[in-house]
Amino acid sequence: MREISLDRLRTLVAIAERGSFVEAARALHLAPPTVSLHIAELESRVGAQLLSRQRGSVRPSAIGEVLVERARRLLADAERTLDDIERQVQGLAGRVRLGASTGAIVHLLPRALEALNRDHPGIDVQVAVLTSQETLARIADGLLDVGLVALPQPPAAGLVVKRWRRDPVMAFLPADWAAPARVTPKWLAGRPLILNDASTRLSRQTAEWFAADGYQPVPRIELNYNDAIRSLVAAGYGAALLPHEAPTPLADARVVMRPLRPALWRELGIAHRAGQVERAVQHVLDALWALRAR
Repeated sequence: MREISLDRLRTLVAIAERGSFVEAARALHLAPPTVSLHIAELESRVGAQLLSRQRGSVRPSAIGEVLVERARRLLADAERTLDDIERQVQGLAGRVRLGASTGAIVHLLPRALEALNRDHPGIDVQVAVLTSQETLARIADGLLDVGLVALPQPPAAGLVVKRWRRDPVMAFLPADWAAPARVTPKWLAGRPLILNDASTRLSRQTAEWFAADGYQPVPRIELNYNDAIRSLVAAGYGAALLPHEAPTPLADARVVMRPLRPALWRELGIAHRAGQVERAVQHVLDALWALRAR
């Protein structure tokens, strides 16, 4: 079954509104025979007469009235769709899908989204909480547009991964502990620990930090949600090693923060597909780059 062309429907609506083939042809910048052909094709498609001439004026038939009403809605919807697409092409609106870990989402991403909403309120960012490996896989499959991932990452065909931030990993301790000015693996290994679970790069970094000094401590609990870890530290359950994204303040007086010796760093990168970047995606990237640690 052949589809009905929007151009033919537009011709029908123009005739119904002007009551004349000639006036419709003039308004649509078409030759009168072309207008007649459009109506003949429509009537052949629906199998009924759509227009009738009465007293020198052209009026829709009963069936024609129904089609004119529906055609107006279809044409208006098509116009709105094209306007929406044009706004996306221009970067005035659009949807951007972003993947990140909970740590980046809680403390870093809100600052970027606040700036983005101020400068580009028509852009909708949909956020998924994922590991770095999941984020990169979904970007490669076209299911995400941007990702915040732990570094380093092996090169991947079709993906761009650039260094974004380098934040220090600090010891978060209950305030009533007698902590040294700088925390070492030896001092921390003998105390109850709350660490990131084994699926995270921070967990591997932490294990390597202890192992370099000959320690393999067993944590009391492993989590992958940093705010929950901080809450447990505040309750005195144990100590944690977490990145500190300056100028993020410590909101709980029951927690103190100490630098590590030797120092440990958490590096994050921004990932996206190689090639031309849509404007909405570029606006999100720009907002993230504004938070780049120097």
